[in-house]
Amino acid sequence: MSKPSILTQPIAKARNYPYVLEVEQVRKEFPCVLALDNVQLKIRPGTVHALMGENGAGKSTLMKIIAGIYQPDAGTIKLRDKIVTLPSPLAAQEAGIAMIHQELLLMNSMTVAENVWIRREPKNSFGFIDHAKMIQMTEDLFQRLGIHLDPRAEIGKLTVGSRQLVEIAKAVSFNSDVLIMDEPTSAITEKDVEHLFKIIRDLRAQGIGIVYITHKMNELFEIADEFSVFRDGKYIGTHLSSEVTRDDIIRMMVGREISQMFPKEAVPIGEVVLSVHNLSRGKAFQDVSFEVRAGEILGFAGLVGSGRSDVVETIFGVKPYDRGHIEIRGQRVNIKSPQDAIHQGMALLTEDRKETGCFLPLSVQENIQPAVLHERYVTRGFVSQKNLDHDSADICQKLRVKTPSLFEIIENLSGGNQQKVLIGRWLLTEPKILIMDEPTRGIDVGAKAEIHRLVTQLAHKGVAVIMVSSEMPEVLGMSDRIVVMHEGRITGILDRSEADQVKIMDLAAN
Repeated sequence: MSKPSILTQPIAKARNYPYVLEVEQVRKEFPCVLALDNVQLKIRPGTVHALMGENGAGKSTLMKIIAGIYQPDAGTIKLRDKIVTLPSPLAAQEAGIAMIHQELLLMNSMTVAENVWIRREPKNSFGFIDHAKMIQMTEDLFQRLGIHLDPRAEIGKLTVGSRQLVEIAKAVSFNSDVLIMDEPTSAITEKDVEHLFKIIRDLRAQGIGIVYITHKMNELFEIADEFSVFRDGKYIGTHLSSEVTRDDIIRMMVGREISQMFPKEAVPIGEVVLSVHNLSRGKAFQDVSFEVRAGEILGFAGLVGSGRSDVVETIFGVKPYDRGHIEIRGQRVNIKSPQDAIHQGMALLTEDRKETGCFLPLSVQENIQPAVLHERYVTRGFVSQKNLDHDSADICQKLRVKTPSLFEIIENLSGGNQQKVLIGRWLLTEPKILIMDEPTRGIDVGAKAEIHRLVTQLAHKGVAVIMVSSEMPEVLGMSDRIVVMHEGRITGILDRSEADQVKIMDLAAN
């Protein structure tokens, strides 16, 4: 017999204990890396507990231990005051723990309903899957959560935000006492975030203990009751969200002051490096025109779906444009591929590091080097491997990439460190035009400050920078000018001195 829905009946078994989940003295070591050094975590029922820390601090490792993906080397885990062993994700689910991963784990070729109830499908009297009942169960679940999606829709055709809601519904369907959310808002719209927070508050009211991993400070103060901080694999402390400031949390996370989150400096603005004239590509964007100068940071703002990423990918040769033209230093160029763009001194940090950035099965070194194998380090058909390895190690050190060695598989690194490796890849090309699409998405506050400082240094050296970002403080804090887009068209270009959040949102909403 299935358990009653958590949205219709309070979780009494969780409420009867001061802590629904207790982690004590947990240690986890990987080859050459001590990921967790005797950490602790205590989650009260009916609360949202934010877990904060820089990339590589050990947050995701601990969550994977709690979810049964990793096994701890030492320490104990208690659920409802009872020590448990969680040898697999299935064991964790059966014990009352569900996890929503940052990288969504859905089957794109299957329907919404099939994804929600996979391996738990209702059967008819003949032992076959009862699709009608499964769709009805999904509709009932969605109705309780306020999710408006067709259970028959194919996952691969949904937006990222809609897929995120399916993941949440799937986790909720297990009727768990503990729900882990790893960066749930990293790739969804503000409207989806509001919907997500409503669901979280409803679940909290039903007695669920929610562990919420985020790098966004505003989310902590809006949704979390209390928070814990990890740093370099160690537990730093736990506090009520109402008793601390943003600066207090940053000091705990990084162990140092970050006095300037956006280190924008006035640098000499040189000649026009890149000009785009009336560029159009089907329904993606139309008549886009702008220019960026040497030493300038040109921000791109707009709502999800406004066409920002389509524009920069087209400029870089990822997709062809229908009409218009591109000039570099006054000369018209025909960029048909990324290789053409690289040859013209351009570099593109793509929006999705997993899908279009990293070669996940390969090493850090192999991920850094592809962009330069036909340029700086090749002489008469031979690669200068010694120089390439030296510069790869040097760029990793400058970007503070946390990795045991250059030979570590990049998939084993945290998301933020993967992002740093990709930035290092393009810096080795010594670009004259650097395009960065969501450069700090999923990056902790310390790493963000480092990347912002790096961008400022590049501007000082005369690099023309285009920065696409969905984070308003980042766009306002780093840009000399801001291009605002709405539904594939530029609706305004603002100078730094006149730009503010109201003007940008007005242009973005048009």
